[in-house]
Amino acid sequence: MRKNLTLTTLFVGLSLGLPAWAGIQHATYVKTAAQTVSLSDGVVKKIDKAQGKLTIKHGPLENLDMPGMTMVFRVQDAGWLDQVKPGDTIRFQAERVNGVLAVTRLEIVQ
Repeated sequence: MRKNLTLTTLFVGLSLGLPAWAGIQHATYVKTAAQTVSLSDGVVKKIDKAQGKLTIKHGPLENLDMPGMTMVFRVQDAGWLDQVKPGDTIRFQAERVNGVLAVTRLEIVQ
């Protein structure tokens, strides 16, 4: 009886503690992965404020395994569209957000 009680206590303790431990490890991994994504170079070609989009001629997007090209991206923050103009050189991070390519970080190169 004592052996069964010890095993039950051990099992319950692991069952309650393991998900919390796994959650902490996952959050740490996600944070670390996000910090290691490098910014890509690009030039703003067109701004579409009505659609919340930028057309960018860019170099390789390493995190998306994409070569350099010119393409349209949604922007995470519509305020960015007021800060850039066609011809501006930028550094940016693009990601798939709900299946759509979006600029999630933007810096204007001075």
